[in-house]
Amino acid sequence: RAPLASTSSLPDSMSEIKSDNLFAQPLGKVPGFVFDQSVVDVFPDMISRSVPGYETIIAHCGELASRFVQPDTNCYDLGCSLGASSLAIAAGLNGRRAQIVAIDNSAAMLQRCGEILSTTTGEHIRLVNQDICSADINNASMVVMNFTLQFIPIEQRTALLEKIYTGLNPGGCLVISEKLRFEPKSLDKLLSDLHHQFKRAQGYSDLEISQKRDAIENVLVPETLDTHIQRLRACGFQSASPWFQCFNFCSLIAIK
Repeated sequence: RAPLASTSSLPDSMSEIKSDNLFAQPLGKVPGFVFDQSVVDVFPDMISRSVPGYETIIAHCGELASRFVQPDTNCYDLGCSLGASSLAIAAGLNGRRAQIVAIDNSAAMLQRCGEILSTTTGEHIRLVNQDICSADINNASMVVMNFTLQFIPIEQRTALLEKIYTGLNPGGCLVISEKLRFEPKSLDKLLSDLHHQFKRAQGYSDLEISQKRDAIENVLVPETLDTHIQRLRACGFQSASPWFQCFNFCSLIAIK
């Protein structure tokens, strides 16, 4: 059984992380959100203070890896950012030989990820700077997309999931973590309000919350839980279900 990863799955050398104050001052016309160097510099703080349950999802990716990863197969961390999911998977290998392929289209993210891996046991992890929609998926026993699909254009999501399904071995799993949209709108507003209150409790101001919301509008496009499950089943997955949810953030597991 895999030990649960630490809250950030990053080594102690990264413990002194920079605070996220990217939206603390009035920006006028807020630019669209991109994973550039300024985001990379504050990313651990940003995601832990912005996504309720993030640490739990990352930690249990290691537990899922201990159950699903098979020897001499590949694991894919699609949209790997700083490698937290990859490190959690590596912790769950329990001595099994498996290759973790961590893919991201942000060169700044991958450079920092490489620096992090150089200070820890990252020998199982191979970094690839590539658009995940162009990546090859093969001989996979586990694929993880933690808060990645929501940044892919909706019209490309089915093709990506079909490719993942084809590249998974029978019995392999796909983990997708996403921000969700809810119906009716009153429920969506309630869960959004609860999320914003969570962010206030983490020290974000109303200005920061408002400007971050403007920055990700039309960049991060959420869908309903039903949409995700129906798409996964249409791609061929024999089962697809949420395994974790906090407010409007959810993680699903689909099994081939």
